[in-house]
Amino acid sequence: MDILDLLVSLFTQNGYLAVFVVLLVCGFGVPIPEDITLVAGGVIAGLGYADVHVMCAVGLAGVLLGDATMFTIGRVFGERALRVRWVRYLLTPKRYAQVQAKFAQYGNRLMFVARFLPGLRSPIYLTAGMTRRVSFLRFVLLDGLAALISVPVWVYLGFYGAENHEWLLVWVERSKIGVLLALAAAAIVVVWYFRRRGRLRRERLHAFRAHRAGRARTGIGPKRDASP
Repeated sequence: MDILDLLVSLFTQNGYLAVFVVLLVCGFGVPIPEDITLVAGGVIAGLGYADVHVMCAVGLAGVLLGDATMFTIGRVFGERALRVRWVRYLLTPKRYAQVQAKFAQYGNRLMFVARFLPGLRSPIYLTAGMTRRVSFLRFVLLDGLAALISVPVWVYLGFYGAENHEWLLVWVERSKIGVLLALAAAAIVVVWYFRRRGRLRRERLHAFRAHRAGRARTGIGPKRDASP
């Protein structure tokens, strides 16, 4: 029995709570594929054991709570968290170096990108909390935005492919590529937006300085009270 069939069987018997708990465990770095877990939740909805819209909400709650827990552990305990064996196993020196390289590449936007980086997701959230690189509110906003993209994709894919697992697994792989392409497109839009906003800000600042310089040359300025 493969992991998808195993999860479908588990979720069929235990419903939303099982989906939530498994996703929460995924957030702690346990090597259970989050995308397959969400697809399995969609499958049981497609088979009539759950409502697909509620399953999306449960999926969002599970992944966000798991992510937020890892971030909070890092933020509260800092490097002391590395004294715990499972944290030390999860955030190895090699992974820590990889995370630092990702932060150098993406900056705080890594909180959004992390959802699409299996294997590095939990170490990224731990490191972000430990180093206090991003506030909790910004973390939740960026991670939540990414989850709003990824979670419905996997749940609805499972819902529509519930009767044909072979077809479903093929489309899981294809959807991974599609999500990555959508992520790349979103990244391009975000970069364009911030560059455009920065350019407009610089142009306004330059115009303001030129205006002030022109007023100074012509002797125009705010009137002062001449009374003693």
